[in-house]
Amino acid sequence: MDCSLARIVLVVAAMLPARAFCAEEAESAGTPLLQIHLPREVTVQDSLLTLGQIGVIRGEASEVAVAGKIGLGQLSTPGQRAVLDRATILSRLASYGISGEKVRLTGADVVAVRRFHKTLSSEEFIEVGRTFIRQHPPAPLIAEMIPSVKPKDLVLSNDVQDLQVTPRFSKSQTYGHIGVQLVVTADGKEVGTRDILFRLKYRSRRALTAREVVEGTALSPEDVKIEVVASDRPEPAGWAPPYGLVVLRTVPENTELRTEMLSVAQMPVAVRRNGSVVIRIEQPGLTITALGVALQEGRIGECVKVRNTDSSRVIVCKVNADGTVEPML
Repeated sequence: MDCSLARIVLVVAAMLPARAFCAEEAESAGTPLLQIHLPREVTVQDSLLTLGQIGVIRGEASEVAVAGKIGLGQLSTPGQRAVLDRATILSRLASYGISGEKVRLTGADVVAVRRFHKTLSSEEFIEVGRTFIRQHPPAPLIAEMIPSVKPKDLVLSNDVQDLQVTPRFSKSQTYGHIGVQLVVTADGKEVGTRDILFRLKYRSRRALTAREVVEGTALSPEDVKIEVVASDRPEPAGWAPPYGLVVLRTVPENTELRTEMLSVAQMPVAVRRNGSVVIRIEQPGLTITALGVALQEGRIGECVKVRNTDSSRVIVCKVNADGTVEPML
């Protein structure tokens, strides 16, 4: 998107013929009118637009002073053009207590507003770059864009009628940064470029202890609080709260839970070393059992060595949920 062609179009529904009729009635009754003449085009010096900048205002001095300071928006990027219609102006006047019955508008139905530039400031270049990154984010959940070095101002030699600043991503990038090149065109001629390197900060979630958690605890929602922070790295794909994981050591309250502090919860020990076990073989229509002695400690689903009591043969068995073991044939 060409930032220089961005437009502000403010449209508020209004019944203009009815407003004009009421103004005529007020004038015939001797009520002072606020008269505002609107040009078709106007060029302003400041980024903040006021009614006094775009129109010629006549009437009672106190109302002229109030009306002249009424804000009509902002031209935030170089070359930006605002289009203001009568309905918008009447609405803004009404919000400051000046009713349409006391206003007579003359001149153009729509005012095109541009900002006059003699200098493009460092801050304006940075804002154009940030806007471009927001519109074309290289990664999700960008929280901040911090310029590594501020670009120099660009002084324009002549009065410029058509000013454009075109952004594009730079080819050279560094880790954690994104580069934007801004090409400035004045009346169809390129007059300068600026390169800005932005350091990116990302919105990222992290888990902290909501209270002290002792070693071996399987984390529950009561043990954990989630907060969003600005990080130098994007949030890992598939991030999830560490509920159900076991802490490997006692962790104080308000401590970030990192990967090296946690472990997947293990199944309880179902078979003890030197403990008696039942060796069971199941086949369709047939169950064979024997006694044995476990030579290793084992959890459900693990394989352990078992000595058959009758034959003294050592076999490898899988530990079942009911505490029996099944030979791995």
